[in-house]
Amino acid sequence: MTALQRLMPPVQYAELNGIRMAFYEAGPRGGIPVIFCHGWPELAFSWRHQLKGMGDAGRWVIAPDQRGFGLTSSPEAVTDFDMQHLTDDLIGLLDHLGIEKAIWCGHDWGGLIAWQMPLRHPDRTAGVMGLNTPFIPRLSRDPIALYRDNLGEDMYIVYFQKPGEAEAVFEADLEKTFRFNLRRPNAAMAKEAREPIYKAIPNYVPSEADSPILTDEELGVYVEMYRHSGFRGGINWYRNFTRNWENSAHLVDRVDVPSLMVMAEKDAVLPPSMADKMGKYCSDLEKALVLDSGHWTQQEKPEEVNAIFLDWLNRRFPR
Repeated sequence: MTALQRLMPPVQYAELNGIRMAFYEAGPRGGIPVIFCHGWPELAFSWRHQLKGMGDAGRWVIAPDQRGFGLTSSPEAVTDFDMQHLTDDLIGLLDHLGIEKAIWCGHDWGGLIAWQMPLRHPDRTAGVMGLNTPFIPRLSRDPIALYRDNLGEDMYIVYFQKPGEAEAVFEADLEKTFRFNLRRPNAAMAKEAREPIYKAIPNYVPSEADSPILTDEELGVYVEMYRHSGFRGGINWYRNFTRNWENSAHLVDRVDVPSLMVMAEKDAVLPPSMADKMGKYCSDLEKALVLDSGHWTQQEKPEEVNAIFLDWLNRRFPR
């Protein structure tokens, strides 16, 4: 038995929207399920604590490896990773499972997708739970041009636009890549944050100041899964920022389903302050704060995250 098999429910597959999607399911079927959307560079595996804890609590929970990640297909065309494809994949998963509506829960990039579901597929959306990632209204201009003008070529999303370059850096030493990324915040990270990511990872040397999130067994799952998938598919999500912006002018920045925003106190990437203006766009919003957590909140503070999720679900969507 592999580490993935020991730590996750059995993998299932669905043919949908031109790809083969791997997904994991826990808890009793029935009612409105929660669909977990992972970020970068993560996997359905990043939700293992929620699948276990919330499934045991009687909630129907599902986590897919999304397009380009893990055991799910990774098409060749960059444009096959735009927001339309990513959201339509999730609707295809609902259709495969015979589900009318879901509660979408997303972290990091998955949060961007989750908040898009009520805009693009309101008839299939019962609620939204954002973890770290707030609802972000459409920017006034192309985000890549905005990032380049304000933050320069070394800003990681701008850097990711160069085909093959980031992939080569991250795939050169997969163990180092994940040890660098999946850590709790510490004082040394302030210095690292001043370096572009493509320079910081090759120069990274683990130290006693590091507080890893993963056990060696869990780290091994990430390494093996990315050895299988590579980084191309996931980074192609970033290569559609301009396309997504161009194709979203018709959408209304309004979320009118029950919504929960869970923030992490020490997230330097998505700080709690980013959620300050969400009330302007979300008509039925609750907020919660996870103390002493960095960016990888569902893995850093799983019990706290599960408790917040379950409290909100039990009040807003009783079983």
